[in-house]
Amino acid sequence: MSDLKKHISDTLKTAMRAKEKQRVTVIRTILSECKKIEVDERIELDDARVLAVLDKMNKQRKDSYKQFIDGGRDDLAAVEQEEMTIISEFLPTPLTDDEVGEIVKAAIAQTGASSMQQMGAVMAIVKPQVQGRADMAQISKQVKAQLG
Repeated sequence: MSDLKKHISDTLKTAMRAKEKQRVTVIRTILSECKKIEVDERIELDDARVLAVLDKMNKQRKDSYKQFIDGGRDDLAAVEQEEMTIISEFLPTPLTDDEVGEIVKAAIAQTGASSMQQMGAVMAIVKPQVQGRADMAQISKQVKAQLG
């Protein structure tokens, strides 16, 4: 079992003892998503893959939050906000724009990319380094700005 997944399981036990219903529900959902992938692909998830699951879940909550706010459903938006907060506890510290810029610059230098046609190669190097620590849409904008 990956260290991150073990940490999530331990946190679930603590939340259950403290009778934190909302927290238990969100953490169970995280573990359920991980288990689903493990069963479907017959693999044991490593920390990088667990981070990818957390990142995806956080992105889904952000999208829902925005839609609920736009639709005037502040009650549902508050639920999504709380779930994002709980999921974020397991994500590493977010990167600053400067740190992202340096990672992108290094990846461009490493690939020798000079045009937008090589954006995929740059993104392939950048993505594993920023998984769960930065929004991929922001990364994409930075790569385009530096290549364009």
